[in-house]
Amino acid sequence: MTAPPDEIERSLEATLFAADEPMSLAALAAHLGGLEPALLRGALKALQERYGNRGVHLVERAARWHFETAPDLSHLLRREKEQVRRLSRAATEVLAIIAYHEPVSRAEIESIRGVQTSSGTLDVLMEAGWIRLAGRREVPGRPVIYATTPEFLDHFGLETRRDLPGIDELRAAGLLDPVDDAFEEAMADPGCDAEGCTPDPDQDE
Repeated sequence: MTAPPDEIERSLEATLFAADEPMSLAALAAHLGGLEPALLRGALKALQERYGNRGVHLVERAARWHFETAPDLSHLLRREKEQVRRLSRAATEVLAIIAYHEPVSRAEIESIRGVQTSSGTLDVLMEAGWIRLAGRREVPGRPVIYATTPEFLDHFGLETRRDLPGIDELRAAGLLDPVDDAFEEAMADPGCDAEGCTPDPDQDE
């Protein structure tokens, strides 16, 4: 199926404005009657450029497209959820480890942190929509492994995990306060040998 470029852009614009959630290229192609993905990507890029200086931007996060408020105007529409923003030190550490090392099992998280991780900490991050179950590790016991979600990327304004900042960038942007030490420790080499790590006896609160 083919259509004039302007008509494709208008169709994409209408579809994405009405969508309840971000849409992948395949989903958009199916919704618009089987348009070629390559044709759609060109139209999406043109539409993205057109909205570059508008109050809303067309963005791609985790290979899914949606409109969002321009960063410099986000304060006008921000509705923060305090229970999500106020992560405990333990939850911050666990989220950092999963983001930078995914997919990881609970045992691997504990090896990096050096302390046991309560199921409640993982539950908080899953309820926030920032981590998900990503299957099981093919080792004895087949432990569950965790990974981040498209919602995590969207919340932090990342297209992919390759855009995750380093410690110096996070600190310079003021995003580590008041848990900068938690992030730094979570991403540091735990100093484990080939036999693994010895967890600290301290437990999460």
